[in-house]
Amino acid sequence: MSEKDLKPSQDLTVVVQTLLQQMQDKFQTMSDQIIGRIDEMSTRIDDLEKNISDLMTQAGVDELEEEIKVSETSGTA
Repeated sequence: MSEKDLKPSQDLTVVVQTLLQQMQDKFQTMSDQIIGRIDEMSTRIDDLEKNISDLMTQAGVDELEEEIKVSETSGTA
């Protein structure tokens, strides 16, 4: 192979390597964004569960559930 034949091959290799690196960078950025959104969603779900629990406590649902369990076990239900 002559030096002229190697130049286009080397150019193509550089272009392909650059393209692959760009794709890897974009994939990493997207992965980081997805993980960040999942973490945010997890935090929001935790907050929602806590708020629901607080509302149930304020509404006396916990006390009502306990009364039902006691009456079922004593046979008065």
